[in-house]
Amino acid sequence: MAFIPNPLIIPVGLIIGILISTPLGPVNLLCLQRAVERGFWGGLAAGLGTLLGDGLIALCAALGVNAISGAVRHHRFAIQLVGGLVLVILGLRLFFTAPRLVSDSPHKDENASLADFVWDIPKTFFLTITNPGAVLGLFAIFGGIGSYVELSSYIDVFTMVAAVMGGALIWWISASNFIGVIRHRLDLVALRLINRIAGLSLVGFGALLLSEVAIKGLPPV
Repeated sequence: MAFIPNPLIIPVGLIIGILISTPLGPVNLLCLQRAVERGFWGGLAAGLGTLLGDGLIALCAALGVNAISGAVRHHRFAIQLVGGLVLVILGLRLFFTAPRLVSDSPHKDENASLADFVWDIPKTFFLTITNPGAVLGLFAIFGGIGSYVELSSYIDVFTMVAAVMGGALIWWISASNFIGVIRHRLDLVALRLINRIAGLSLVGFGALLLSEVAIKGLPPV
């Protein structure tokens, strides 16, 4: 029986995975923009990087790795500095980049594959694990659900992490597919507006992280 996980773990994990993927945070917003510009596989590649990052954080949180949690808190400002700078750079690039579709023909899109956009996976993975909000948020979530769903074995832990990643995968497949269907109805004006909104949002998120580092890093008066 020790090899059979708690049956509540899978639905709870799926819900958590979907919930952490839906908010329009900086990384999720970037993934959605990739889907608009590059279609289903571009959005899914970016989403895979995010869910792998969330999966790694969830695994550490579910295992109760206090050393990692403590290290994140101890080096939080360094993590924020790196993450903030990367977000600002990506946001500025996105804002000033001319909008384009990977192909103007839906038939050409059908020939695309995940391999064409594989380099987006490590990019969004890095952004996810350097986002202190995502790290501390998942640790808080797993601390809270411990009162309702007990993770009493490694089987429970791995099942929960797999369910969280499964929920995130369901979301990114659904969102990328929906955007991939409607993206060809957008003209260059709409694409430019989307790029600029997404770019400004990323710069704003990055600036918030950097401003917190600057304010809390100042010596007391």
